[in-house]
Amino acid sequence: MEQLNHSQYLQRLNISSLNAMQLDAEKAIGTAKDVMILSSTGSGKTLAFLLPLIHRLKARQKTLQLLIVVPARELALQIEEVFRSLQSGFKATCVYGGHSVKTEELSLADTPSVVIGTPGKVSFHIRKGNINPTQVEYLVLDEFDKSLELGFQQEMELIFGDLSHLKQKIFTSATKPDRFPAFARSADLLEVNHLNAQATTQHLNLRVLHTASKNKLKLLIQLVAEQPLGPTIIFCNHREAADRVSDLLWDKGVANGIYHGGMDQPAREKALVKFRNGTHTALVTTDLASRGLDIPDVQQVIHYQIPFTEESFIHRNGRTARMKASGSAFLLLSDEEYKPDYIDAEVEEVEAHEIAEVEEQSHWATLYIAAGKKDKVNKIDIVGLLHKKALLQKEEIGRIEVYDHMSYVAIAKKQLSKVLRLLSKEKIKGKRYKIGADA
Repeated sequence: MEQLNHSQYLQRLNISSLNAMQLDAEKAIGTAKDVMILSSTGSGKTLAFLLPLIHRLKARQKTLQLLIVVPARELALQIEEVFRSLQSGFKATCVYGGHSVKTEELSLADTPSVVIGTPGKVSFHIRKGNINPTQVEYLVLDEFDKSLELGFQQEMELIFGDLSHLKQKIFTSATKPDRFPAFARSADLLEVNHLNAQATTQHLNLRVLHTASKNKLKLLIQLVAEQPLGPTIIFCNHREAADRVSDLLWDKGVANGIYHGGMDQPAREKALVKFRNGTHTALVTTDLASRGLDIPDVQQVIHYQIPFTEESFIHRNGRTARMKASGSAFLLLSDEEYKPDYIDAEVEEVEAHEIAEVEEQSHWATLYIAAGKKDKVNKIDIVGLLHKKALLQKEEIGRIEVYDHMSYVAIAKKQLSKVLRLLSKEKIKGKRYKIGADA
């Protein structure tokens, strides 16, 4: 297997060059010392560690060489997608909660070069003997402080316990950790810190809105209705508040999704799919969605409830104004609430205007197809089906996401009924799969 050079890998990702943080990370990882990469959400940390490590993997070595541990399923899938896009020739297996154990065991039986997974599932496979930690040469703990925060310390200790041939550890985070767990400490740790540089260049407009407590939900509706041009994430501190806010938005005609820890995994996955593809213009969530998720092009963040900590505030705001793009963040304060002390800069105070009626904000609907990668169905197959059989034009087909046994595609909402009718008896690669709407 021939190793590609940097420019060839970047070409496959449609990227012309690495940013300053990625170049510094590459240099640090090249020293073979342990490395801590500190950089804001959305700055490209995944590529910062993947590219230099891919060049260090050995093609003829049939052992697990690279283990990447992440705090959430969504982040694992995101890293897997980037890795596969590089088309390096190395096999990668993704393991996470809610995924078929049998499928993972079959994949791990033919030892991959790379495993990407959550602490719980990685430790499960270590205990079952499906992953041999003594083979691992490179370990990445992505958003590692979040893993500890979510209570994975026991699993993380198990993972670290038998890394007898480990050559290098790489840690990443969007905030500088206050502490380092004893089992993960390094005597010789290089730090690549781009947090301060990014804080001064980030194109984020922060504004405060005041209202009487009884009018806070009304103010939120007015604000969302005033900003119809881009996706909005609304942050609440508790699941119950997120549910309540979401219901109110639906009552007022704002199509939105909910994302929090009280939901099962398929429901959370659908919420993200429909937010990414534009079916829903708003996502109401807790701090669970403040980092580690693939949610591009968010135009604004609304803090419906004041975040408890400065770290939470930073991560929430990090969902917008990513990779040199601009974005806005709004802090909604009722009569008895005050701007937190950790916001020491001058913040613009604005007012929302009275909105008589909320206009329809999305022209997309989500179509699901009960087939995916494991059924040998890909994006090209889906585009062909929609063009040839459903008679859709290019501009009527939006984002497509293909999972193991399910695929989702955004289509023009006005064409939904026609598409369902035309595809009711159609087959993909000679087999009929259930096709329906999840609008």
